[in-house]
Amino acid sequence: AADAPAPAARAGRPSGPLPTALAALPAGTRLRIRTEQGETRASAEQLPEGVHELEATAPDGRTGRAHLVVAPARLPTPPGRTYGLLVQLYSLLSHHSWGMGDLGDLAELTAWAGRAHGAGFVQVNPLHAAVPGAPTDPSPYRPSSRRFPDPVYLRVEDIPEFAYVEDRDRVRTLLERADRLRGSVLHKGALIDRDAVWELKREALELVREVPLGPGRRAAYCDFLAEEGEALEDHATWCALAERYGSDWHSWPSGLRDPRSAATSRARGELMDRVDFHSRLAWLTDAQLATAQRSARDAGMAVGLVHDLAVGVHPGGADAWAQQEYFADGMSVGAPPDAFNARGQDWGLPPWRPDRLAESGYAPYRRLLRALLRHAGALRIDHVMGLFRLWWIPRGEAPTEGTYVRYDAEAMLAILALEASRAGALVIGEDLGTVEPGVRETLHERGVLGTSVLWFERDWDGDGLPLPPERWRDDCLATVTTHDLPPTAARLTGDHVELRDRLGLLARPLEEERAEASAETGEWLALLARLGLLDGAGGGAGVSEEAEIQALHGFLLRTPARMIGVWLPDTVGDRRPQNLPGTWDQYPNWRLPVADAEGRPVTLDELAASPRLHALLDVVRGRAAERCEPHTAPPGARPD
Repeated sequence: AADAPAPAARAGRPSGPLPTALAALPAGTRLRIRTEQGETRASAEQLPEGVHELEATAPDGRTGRAHLVVAPARLPTPPGRTYGLLVQLYSLLSHHSWGMGDLGDLAELTAWAGRAHGAGFVQVNPLHAAVPGAPTDPSPYRPSSRRFPDPVYLRVEDIPEFAYVEDRDRVRTLLERADRLRGSVLHKGALIDRDAVWELKREALELVREVPLGPGRRAAYCDFLAEEGEALEDHATWCALAERYGSDWHSWPSGLRDPRSAATSRARGELMDRVDFHSRLAWLTDAQLATAQRSARDAGMAVGLVHDLAVGVHPGGADAWAQQEYFADGMSVGAPPDAFNARGQDWGLPPWRPDRLAESGYAPYRRLLRALLRHAGALRIDHVMGLFRLWWIPRGEAPTEGTYVRYDAEAMLAILALEASRAGALVIGEDLGTVEPGVRETLHERGVLGTSVLWFERDWDGDGLPLPPERWRDDCLATVTTHDLPPTAARLTGDHVELRDRLGLLARPLEEERAEASAETGEWLALLARLGLLDGAGGGAGVSEEAEIQALHGFLLRTPARMIGVWLPDTVGDRRPQNLPGTWDQYPNWRLPVADAEGRPVTLDELAASPRLHALLDVVRGRAAERCEPHTAPPGARPD
């Protein structure tokens, strides 16, 4: 609940004080409130939670309209302390996936991690729909749509209609091609080829679509179409038009650049078969996401899936086309110059217009959150500071020419609290890097968990040494590393410095970089030794790399952090980062399978049998059990 005025939205508790803007209205002002539940009221007292339409008429006849957001004061909190796994889903292959990890693998992972190891959650990369192309941008953080999932993650064999495809010879051929594609990644050193996987799956899905849906399945599909409405129709229409005219709507015939034009309406009718195909893919993917979350909860996970919300969308993609009125034309999101990048950054993502969001009652933001939280126990928000302000860069200008544009953080957080509470889901904000004063405090007050990465947790206001565990914050997800950082084994050995040197990314001589990295690692190992987490002083002779990784994770359990995350590649000693910021063609970002210390790809089955993985998870689970509440929860239970 907050009292500060905002352009078109207010946040408040159902029984809390009225926002300042309402309390300051002239005496005798008449209110007419149309609630989200469909009621009409004449008073703002005791309103139910929701986004309501407010009309105020002053005694002199002047009328004003706005939206009133009534939301819980805080988001749901973690149900005790829990630990979980972090993984880029595409990188997790099994003997059943077609060259990249899929939702069937995710369901298997959640069931195994929950039942065999007591894990409380599995966090994945954004599963948003990608922009098709040749080649497709492999980054999950530049999607075509954040609202709908990517069908490339479908497990084709798990679609009920697949078993009834009549052309069995073609099915066998597809399965043989899938086997070769999978084998090339697992056994021949090939990179994950998303385009090849999608080409194969699309062929299979075209066959699946020829199988008539049974009456129950047809009813479920119709329900999905009705629930998603215009948003799904727009998304599927963009996909159909992209097949014909290319994946950047700016280059389409002028009449088709407007989703509401007569030309687009005619094209939608002409392409109705393709629109239905892409609508069905969204339905099938949504169903498999539901299965993965159900598998997690059935396995006793207190949280289950943690989905990731990217900071924006591709300017040529489906969301940017369908929601043009909400995006700032000619602008891009990025970051100002800082100590790590003197030129700043341009991420190439168009920002939402805060004025249009407010005018709509934050409708696109609400729908986005609702879709992502439907099959999630928690949501990670990339660059959560974007709820407060974003660095806007005019098209064609350098990042240094940008400026911060503010959003109504009160309203954005109220909507977030409202939708997360309805879903019974946690929210984790990625708040690494430059954060303006007051933001972390505000997020803490509203119950948004932060992100604490071990290598960044130092006493920056004091001696600069590693921060002792008792001084860490408790309202966070604590990890040793992330997808944008070197795996822990690489940092311990210094391999990450050698890699950046080979790619010409070092700003200083190699020896200086080596010495600094070694000193920083040594300071952490010395602290672990003082805490009794290592058997040798400072990680010296006799202490293995595997033991050091276990000690680092054991350290996280000494902190008060409510959630502990284990980067899945760390469990088998992987040395290759999934993403190396600052590179494009020089490094295979977002295309590497999980691998062991020798770089050999490791399947999900091999992970489950890995002694090294079991030893690390035993450390985390065993020490967590000493300080945590039970990880299990009754089926269907939600955090409160």
